[in-house]
Amino acid sequence: MKIEQAKQIANKAIDELSLALERGHSETLRNHLAAMARFRQYSWHNVMLIASQRPGATRVAGFHTWRQLGRNVKKGAKGILILAPVVLRKSKEEANSEEDHSKAAVGFRVVYVFDQIDTEGKPLCELGAAQGDPSGYTDRLKQFVAQRGIQLEYSETIYPAQGQCSAGKIVLLPGQSAAEEYATLAHEAAHAILHLQERRAETTKRVRETEAEAVAFVICEAIGLKAANSADYIQLYSGDKETLAESLEHVQRASSEILAAIMPAD
Repeated sequence: MKIEQAKQIANKAIDELSLALERGHSETLRNHLAAMARFRQYSWHNVMLIASQRPGATRVAGFHTWRQLGRNVKKGAKGILILAPVVLRKSKEEANSEEDHSKAAVGFRVVYVFDQIDTEGKPLCELGAAQGDPSGYTDRLKQFVAQRGIQLEYSETIYPAQGQCSAGKIVLLPGQSAAEEYATLAHEAAHAILHLQERRAETTKRVRETEAEAVAFVICEAIGLKAANSADYIQLYSGDKETLAESLEHVQRASSEILAAIMPAD
């Protein structure tokens, strides 16, 4: 069954990732975080499926989506298996309920997407690349923070920390380079999303800091900014692959929420 095949691929990927981290190889996880940045509209489960089946994939979409973009999938191209929700349309009465959406997911089905290299046709608009300068993305990130009701301040008093996050407030160290400020703000925004609620008590400081740095990595990678950080992503792993998968799912959700606000949809 195709769904079982998808689960096996994902389970094998997390097993291999766990083994790599056990051996002290953080680069494997860094590669998965980079994939998370490229495929920000997909769930972490599907990111794992894409990265495992096609490590070099850069931009993926379904057959019909590529057609809408003016490109055709090349004959004989091999699709990448992912899972899509099976949606059940609700009745008018349920759809009109304040708490209900008009559709509800009742399961999953296997679908195939194709990498850009397996298509031909109309040239695509290039994704924005910052080339070391976050440009206007910092302002969009500040807007995202403000829209969540978080006050942004600058203060020398937090030195040697580059940033601090508390309930309703983020403080940044003034005088950082444009790239450092963007990465630091992304890190603190991740804390605001992930670590100021009930889950804080369930995690260690080491895991919280590594999750926030992983989110910052994804947010930087997505705009082409190579953040100069020395985070050891092995710290997300404590010998428990289920905990690792849970942590990475939180990283993916926080990254997607931020990127949806600061980047236009593909």
